[in-house]
Amino acid sequence: MNLDEPILWSFRRCPYAMRGRCAVKQSGVRVRLREILLRDKPDEFLKDSSKGTVPVLRLPDGSVIDESLEVMKWALNTNDPDNWLDVLEGEPTFSDDFLGELDGGFKHSLDRYKYANRYDLNEIESLAYREKGFNFLLRIEKRIEKNQFISGSKIGFLDIASLPFIRQYRIADPNWFDVQPIPRVQEMLNEFLSSALFNSIMEKYKPWHPVEGDEVIF
Repeated sequence: MNLDEPILWSFRRCPYAMRGRCAVKQSGVRVRLREILLRDKPDEFLKDSSKGTVPVLRLPDGSVIDESLEVMKWALNTNDPDNWLDVLEGEPTFSDDFLGELDGGFKHSLDRYKYANRYDLNEIESLAYREKGFNFLLRIEKRIEKNQFISGSKIGFLDIASLPFIRQYRIADPNWFDVQPIPRVQEMLNEFLSSALFNSIMEKYKPWHPVEGDEVIF
């Protein structure tokens, strides 16, 4: 393996890591993927990530990118074959506001809806957070009614940044989600989940081990 290739620390089921892997795969940039278990974080990973979160990208010069949106931007600024970054340049205010709400209020509500027990919430409280999260999805529905995708006329940065989290929201109660009046969001999610891109970034790999290695070229 080429030791000059970046190292991407990842955990398969983490939505932050998913969107990072999507952008890296889309860009075609070669990285050395190291799958880890968040319950058993390797010391070398913790040296790169003071927060202990994924994804983390260690570049050959030793610098580290430890925010998923920044990993996405790094990959796509290196190579952006389908112009996913266009929306960030064409609609900077909307993009900043959308990503702020996605990673802020929506993620806050998603966690408390999906993991109510973790936050010691009763069913009524959990469903209140479900409603808050759904209001965000309703705004997405209106956006793509006009534009086809969140990013505009074609899929782009905002879609890929959000779809792993919409997937998590659906997983909390698929039967409920699938009958809600958000047909365009549902269709967009289904297309994403059945895409070659999503399937390629969800391959299973053995957890990286400092002695055995088990990193793969991604």
